[in-house]
Amino acid sequence: MATRRSEMMEETRGKLIQAARKAFAEKGYASASMDDLTAAVGLTRGALYHNFGDKRGLLQAVVDRIDGEMAARAQAIGNAAGDEWAGLLAEGRAYIEMALEPEVQRIVLLDGPAVLGDPSQWPSQNSCLQATIAKVERLLAEGRLKPVDPEAAARLLNGAALNAALWIAASKEPEKVLAKALEAFRCLASGLLAKPG
Repeated sequence: MATRRSEMMEETRGKLIQAARKAFAEKGYASASMDDLTAAVGLTRGALYHNFGDKRGLLQAVVDRIDGEMAARAQAIGNAAGDEWAGLLAEGRAYIEMALEPEVQRIVLLDGPAVLGDPSQWPSQNSCLQATIAKVERLLAEGRLKPVDPEAAARLLNGAALNAALWIAASKEPEKVLAKALEAFRCLASGLLAKPG
């Protein structure tokens, strides 16, 4: 019985997150109606409040889901690079490029920070940071990076990618900004190399 109840709760959460994701992407956080959103999936506002506390809590869940998907995509791209350094750069590049995607732009990079505060403090960002620290530590162990604190380097690399993405999302000319941001990210990251190449 408890398992079935747990499954139903998870299904309800999933429906609400998916409906909110669609509404926030199409209308933006401020304009999305919670009554319309819950009605679209046959639920009540009570279900929303029970599962997420309020609209802000629902946005946090949506941002966590999208941010997790972004991290997984970026890591897959990095892992396909075949080399730890190339992978680190490819991950950063992929994350920055995702700022052109309308859903990512609106929910994660515009509405998310406006409502939830500093993205670097979001729980979903911590897993990205830990993965970057691990990569930097491996590169240091291989002697490929200048002696540097791994956490400091990882925080600066992640911060550069995040701020580049925020810049692109807020820009009137995101394609032009993307090219500038990618080149600057590559140059900044390359400064960590023991032997520039």
